[in-house]
Amino acid sequence: MANSAQARKRARQNEKNRQHNASRRSMMRTAMKKVLNAAAAGDKETATAAYQNASSLLDRAAKIGLLHKNAASRQKSRLNRHIHAMG
Repeated sequence: MANSAQARKRARQNEKNRQHNASRRSMMRTAMKKVLNAAAAGDKETATAAYQNASSLLDRAAKIGLLHKNAASRQKSRLNRHIHAMG
């Protein structure tokens, strides 16, 4: 347990940031699943719209350090491949 006031404050901040990051990560993963589900269903229009949203969330996650920029780029590329495979 934190003993100093500074350590207690840092512990509070860490917990708050952890919960905020978990929320962002969950939102990002949900957006990616929406793209994959739409692509699996064969609905290109919905998949494209969902891809736009997922791409934005991935870029924002990379910008704030939640995800490495190359990892975000890789995920966007993989999602885009699913859409283009639909024909």
